[in-house]
Amino acid sequence: MTATLDALGPIFLLVLLGFALQRWQFPGDGFWPLAERFTYYLLFPALLIHNLAPAHFAGVAVSDIVLLVVTMLLVATVMLVAVRHWVSATPAAFTSFYQGGIRFNTYVGLAAVNQLYGDQGMVVAAVTIAIMIPLINVLCVLIFAFYGGQGEKVSWGATAMQIARNPLILGCVIGVLLNVSGIGLPFWSKPALGILSQAALPVGLLAVGFALNLRALRGAIAPLGWACVAKFLALPLVALMLARIWGAEPLVTQVLILFAALPTASSSYILARQMGGDAPLMAGIITAQALLAMATLPITLMLYPLLGLSLGTG
Repeated sequence: MTATLDALGPIFLLVLLGFALQRWQFPGDGFWPLAERFTYYLLFPALLIHNLAPAHFAGVAVSDIVLLVVTMLLVATVMLVAVRHWVSATPAAFTSFYQGGIRFNTYVGLAAVNQLYGDQGMVVAAVTIAIMIPLINVLCVLIFAFYGGQGEKVSWGATAMQIARNPLILGCVIGVLLNVSGIGLPFWSKPALGILSQAALPVGLLAVGFALNLRALRGAIAPLGWACVAKFLALPLVALMLARIWGAEPLVTQVLILFAALPTASSSYILARQMGGDAPLMAGIITAQALLAMATLPITLMLYPLLGLSLGTG
């Protein structure tokens, strides 16, 4: 219990510091959107390449990760669609509820895995991200196509290109190619990427805090609350049950549950605004989940030893 709190505490302190910097308007409103973009397109890909290129995949059950992630997201989608009439008043509100129930915050996830499970955990997390990001994007576009509002028309070609150009996916692909080719990280590339990697997590977490919007919490309480229940209770339980049924390795199970229990991504707001979703509700869900995760994520991870899982620190 103490180890989990010690690992996650600094992560959320950085998020709160980012929020404080927003309130102080330091170093300026224009800085943090650019810092988040810089982190997303350079620092996080560098982190993934740095971890994947020299990684030992022999001990990672890649096929198990793929099967579990795909099954978890499909089961979650069926569950969220099944309860749509009870949790959302409008189709646009449902699209925001869905994104709140299935998306994950990469910055918080990688920081937590790095603190809790070390280098091998980061490899499992990278494989998980490489599967979750494209599949979640496709599922969200499908949801908007069936239940969306009056936003932009769904373009499957543009969606495919967006996924293919996703910097996190590209970082995973480059890291794996460098690994399997035997090239690795030659010359000074390893220490250079290591320096960039050290900046990725703190800047990313500060950007998460800066994006919090307390005014958005004044919106619809019921769908906002149901989105939190779906994300922090239903999805982790689905992940746990699937991992137990499949007999997944402890580290794979731990990382899968962690990613299932993460708050939703801030990018959900952009998609909601562009494709006719309920953008104010989405902003409220993003803020509420980021704040609640400070309590729910440690509790979730500490409960699994009581369910028969051996949670190591990597």
